[in-house]
Amino acid sequence: MVLVSEGDDGVTDVGEMQDPYQALISADSFSLSCFKHPLRFWIPPDLHYKKAKIADSQNPTTLLPSSLVMAGINPDLVRGHLAVAGGAAPSDDDECLIKEVELTVPKTDDPTMPVLTFRMWVLGITSCVILSFVNQFYWYRTEPLSISSIAAQVATVPLGHLMARTITTRVFFKGQWCEFTMNPGPFNIKEHVLITIFANSGAGSVYATHILSAVKLFYKKQLAFLPAFIVMLTTQVLGFGWAGLFRRFLVEPGEMWWPSNLVQVSIFRSLQEQEKRPKGGTTLNQFFMIVLICSFSYYIFPGYFLQILTSVSWICWINKKSILVNQLGSGQNGLGIGSFGLDWSTIASYLGSPLASPWFATANVTVGFCLMMFVVTPIVYWSNIYRAKTFPFYSTELFKGDGSRYNTTAIINSNFQLDKVAYTKEGPLYMSAFFAMSYGLGFATLTATIVHVLLFNGWDILDKMKGTFGKSKKVDVHTRLMRAYKPVPMWWFYVILVLNIALIMFACNYYADILQLPWWGVLLACAIAIAFTLPIGIISATTNQTPGLNIITEYMIGYLYPGRPVANMCFKVYGYISMVQALTFIQDFKLGHYMKIPPRAMFMAQVLGTLISVVVYQVTAWMLMGSIPNLCDTTLLPKDSQWKCPMDHVFYDASVIWGLVGPQRIFGNLGVYPAINWFFLIGAILPLIVWIAHKCFPTQNWIRSIHFPVLLGATAMMPPASAVNYTSWILMAYLSGYVAFRYYPNAWKRYNYVLSGGLDAGTAFMSILLFLGLQTTGVSVNWWGNDGEGCPVATCPTAKGVVVDGCPVFS
Repeated sequence: MVLVSEGDDGVTDVGEMQDPYQALISADSFSLSCFKHPLRFWIPPDLHYKKAKIADSQNPTTLLPSSLVMAGINPDLVRGHLAVAGGAAPSDDDECLIKEVELTVPKTDDPTMPVLTFRMWVLGITSCVILSFVNQFYWYRTEPLSISSIAAQVATVPLGHLMARTITTRVFFKGQWCEFTMNPGPFNIKEHVLITIFANSGAGSVYATHILSAVKLFYKKQLAFLPAFIVMLTTQVLGFGWAGLFRRFLVEPGEMWWPSNLVQVSIFRSLQEQEKRPKGGTTLNQFFMIVLICSFSYYIFPGYFLQILTSVSWICWINKKSILVNQLGSGQNGLGIGSFGLDWSTIASYLGSPLASPWFATANVTVGFCLMMFVVTPIVYWSNIYRAKTFPFYSTELFKGDGSRYNTTAIINSNFQLDKVAYTKEGPLYMSAFFAMSYGLGFATLTATIVHVLLFNGWDILDKMKGTFGKSKKVDVHTRLMRAYKPVPMWWFYVILVLNIALIMFACNYYADILQLPWWGVLLACAIAIAFTLPIGIISATTNQTPGLNIITEYMIGYLYPGRPVANMCFKVYGYISMVQALTFIQDFKLGHYMKIPPRAMFMAQVLGTLISVVVYQVTAWMLMGSIPNLCDTTLLPKDSQWKCPMDHVFYDASVIWGLVGPQRIFGNLGVYPAINWFFLIGAILPLIVWIAHKCFPTQNWIRSIHFPVLLGATAMMPPASAVNYTSWILMAYLSGYVAFRYYPNAWKRYNYVLSGGLDAGTAFMSILLFLGLQTTGVSVNWWGNDGEGCPVATCPTAKGVVVDGCPVFS
């Protein structure tokens, strides 16, 4: 390397340096040359440093600050960054533990790249606001539309480059402490990542909105704007506290690789990195755009003209009048044998992208799905256990013993609690066979998660707690590179955690009549979130599947504080959703880890994005509730209404089961389903069997791939997901994670995650276009291709004497 000093008279070569780092941190200004690999850094003037030039020997370009210390960069690590960024060959110690990460994530970094720029704030906040509004607006629709952050990730690239070309490069307040510029240079990948983090805040739903919907729309009770806002805000922000406590365990270790982040990394690289097109092939950017255009063009068929492609249930076509044939072949209301979807939204809507799932996780999901759909539920249904034939094979509705719908409003008293006399008159509550068994597998998943993590990850967790993890395990190369940046202090997370819990306690005390949750319930919910964030985070970080915790929170508060539906809902969002939010933040931290985003900048974007999204979500929901007559009320809405709110119905049903009626009257000694509690024990035993087998046969690696938390929790998204979502997802995941990864590794490495991102983006853009251009205006195409999957009697009961409209009556 050659160091060149820049004085008043121009650039003067001062000779070759053995250690350019020493000159880098001491010289007022300089140029640094690396003959084979020129370093190209861009620094915003608002950092208020003297500038220097970085160049190769023939083409001087770019700028660097004279002091990296002032930029928040650890000087002790600059030399290593320059070596890696300058093209030095990585050593064996730099090899990632996970092959997929090794093939996808670059091991280079430019610590001087600007991040908190004017265009990042403008595009990031705008993306967050738009996605929050659109996702909440369509959340209540019969076919809810969810726009992921990938749409913003793609759309902001040309806007970022446009702003870099057109906005002034003038330096404002030059020479002052507040010196800044609105245009520090070319639009870069780190700005792009932070814009996407903002978009992520708007892309994910604010789960506590369900409480607002349930209370105002289903229970027909009053809920003021302020307490609703406090619940929504504190639910989201509480996750920051848990994320801070466990980021050391779930972000820094290379084993915690968060598979879905690799899709994002591939998209960022394909959109930002310049690549020479190989002969007879395409660059990653070109491939991404080809996939996006094809996906965009194709989705007009399953999304509008030929909706039968969302669920091709061909077995039903054999005999549409046979209930048995319909139950076997229906992909939306039955077993889904032979059904498949030729629609990317069908494939990826509930389980995420199948191209991001590692094969061992896919295999466990497949076994779990087959166990539930083809073994457990059919045995229960055709054996008529729990009077299963009286109800549909697959349904989320609640029923009376005669097969009619349960009238939940009749069992609520004036204090918004269970009316025991009215409940005795109405009779016990029943569920479909599938719905009941899904709760059983949820019980088993809970205990399996605890036992599995203790047996297979317990020592690593203990080592980490003792601070010896770094001594016994190799430090991941990406973790080593990230040490160049100042970390987020733990006290930031502690302050957020304490203030948030205090606000929750105030709200639950001041608005006790409507929120119903006592102070001890808040503390218990926090304890549950702390206990389960780490084990469930480990499973999510390694399998791309997240076991649900909602059942244990509903079960616990339902026993401790029965008959209060709002208390049950609040306890669930604080005990379960705060954990989910924490894992979302941790996953974003890992994405920033891969992309080398300064942690403090990442934290700032997450906090601000969360606050903005909460405001937009609540204002949008409040506006819709006041402007759409009979929103979510299926008894008053027209049959073809677009505002039936299926997701809110599932949440409301759960509040009735666990909060209003209570688990004792359903799964306890006063209920119909007490035997389902044995699933708790089954779930605890199964991982122990695998662990013993692994210890007896340590050379058989396939044994450890048996992952019972994933296997038992495979159908956690059912309902509202249906069989066709799973069969289609499994097929695609097998082709990607097994066939392509094993037999075509080079093609998989280059195209797999980029393909996934292109399919997501194209489908999302066409979905928006169809909703805004055609479906919101009522323009539709009525023909056999849009008449559903063709299984009209799949939801009919088969017990004798049960009368349901449109169904045959058995005598």
